[in-house]
Parts: sequence; structure tokens; C-alpha cells
Amino acid sequence: MARKAPGTPGTLAQLRMVWSQSRALDPKLVPVTLGVLVVGFAAPFTTLLLLGYPVIGAVAGIFAAVLAALAVFGRRASTVQLAAIEGQPGAAAAVVQSMRGIWRITPAVAFSAKQDVVHRVVGRPGVVLIGEGAPARVAQLLAQEKRRVARVAGETPVHEVSVGTGGGQVSLTALRMHLMRLPRTVKPREIGGLERKMSALGERNIPIPKGPMPRVSRRMR
Repeated sequence: MARKAPGTPGTLAQLRMVWSQSRALDPKLVPVTLGVLVVGFAAPFTTLLLLGYPVIGAVAGIFAAVLAALAVFGRRASTVQLAAIEGQPGAAAAVVQSMRGIWRITPAVAFSAKQDVVHRVVGRPGVVLIGEGAPARVAQLLAQEKRRVARVAGETPVHEVSVGTGGGQVSLTALRMHLMRLPRTVKPREIGGLERKMSALGERNIPIPKGPMPRVSRRMR
């Protein structure tokens, strides 16, 4: 049986931590969550009460209220987390690392002196190059890295995504959905081999800023 790594907080501890962080940054979190709890309970309870099933209505109301509140809390917490890291170097990489499914990311495979950076992701869509920074500089970095990747990618699709708020860029909050909508052209069993091909490109000594990488909670997605 898999054991929790020492020092790793449990599910309830993580929820409490995310709740505290989100409440500090989102003043509407508490009233919105309470409102959802009330509405989520009242709708099924009232309906079943009128049908003559008060006990079943109460149970159904509790379940509905908790599920609705968790869903709303998850969405708002995710929005708060993304807003907190937006603009930080490595924010896009943090989003990809929090995604469910097979997404093998190699952060910072290309960079500029002004902290524009490109990350390489291997997954079902093929190879995805994700750039962060000023649109013009990122476009140049992405084009250079795409030529480099194409030498070993063969017929595997290579996608380019520029993350930011400039023209032609994908916002950090929309990145996850943008990646999920890319066509699936690589089978899961082929991803390992594709990743090894990308590893043949070698590593670069990249002067990324020191300090912890931004993080996005996977449980809140």
C-alpha cells in the first residue's frame, strides 16, 4: 500500500490550507460559499418535503449542498491561485504540472535575457511548446525551439502556445482548457518514446530566477 510521504499534508489539511489562502485573497469566498450551501440544501429538501419525504429531503439536501459548495469553492480557489502567480516566471509550467492526465513537462528549455521562457510539454497532442513573456520575444523563442524540436519529432505535431495578456496570447486562466482542446494524435503508450526523443536534444544551462516555482493545487482543479 502506498504511504504518504513524510511531511506531506493530508486531504483535510490541504483543504484547510487552500481555504485559508483563498479566503485571504477573495473576500467574497465565504458569503458565496454560504449562499451555495443554503440554496443547495433548500432546493431538494423543499421539493421532497412537499412530496411527503422530509427525512429523505434532508439527506438529499445535505449531499447536494456539500457537493455544490465544494464545486464553487474549487473554481474560486483555482481562480485565486492563478491570479496570485500570473506574471511570475514559471507560472505556465505550474499550471501544466497540476493538470490531470499524461503531460510530461520540461521547464525552461529556451530563454531570453529578459526572462522570457519556453517550456516543452509532451502529451497526447504531441509536443507543445509554451512560451511566457513579451509576445514578440516569445514568438521568436518559440520559432527557434520549434525548429530544434522538429529535427527529432518526425511526423509528431508540434504546437506553439504563447501565454500572456498580449495580442495572440493565451491567458494563464485559459491555458488548461486550451491544452485540453488540442487534438489527441499520440497514443498513451507512445508518449514515453516521444519523451526520450526530446531528451536527445540535451539540457541547457538556463539562468532562471532562484526560489520556489509557482504552484497550483491539483485538488482544486
